[in-house]
Amino acid sequence: MNTSPLAVVQAQLDAYNAKDLDALMATYASDAQQFAIHGALLAQGHAQIRPRYEERFAEPDLRARLVNRSVIGNFVTDVEIVTRNFPEGRGTVEMLCVYEVVDGRIARASFATGEKRLG
Repeated sequence: MNTSPLAVVQAQLDAYNAKDLDALMATYASDAQQFAIHGALLAQGHAQIRPRYEERFAEPDLRARLVNRSVIGNFVTDVEIVTRNFPEGRGTVEMLCVYEVVDGRIARASFATGEKRLG
């Protein structure tokens, strides 16, 4: 497996879109942390991260479309449009995702969620 930060984050996005939970978890360090940008810890370690994705993968229309990506050293920043199945119906949300890759795995990820758009 190519462990460059770009390759790791692309493998994570590919696994997300394939809803391949095992492949997605393989991109994260076992003690990885997920945060809201400038905010709270959302999950730490595989035991907390895995159920977050399991729940999301149950959405039939789930798909992330990469809009922009920047790589600076071991940091990868993605801007994505994510199609979701919200309680109110199908829609999209913009996501800003900042990944820090250490030793070939995502060590920290921070997320900012834009406005939900239905339709």
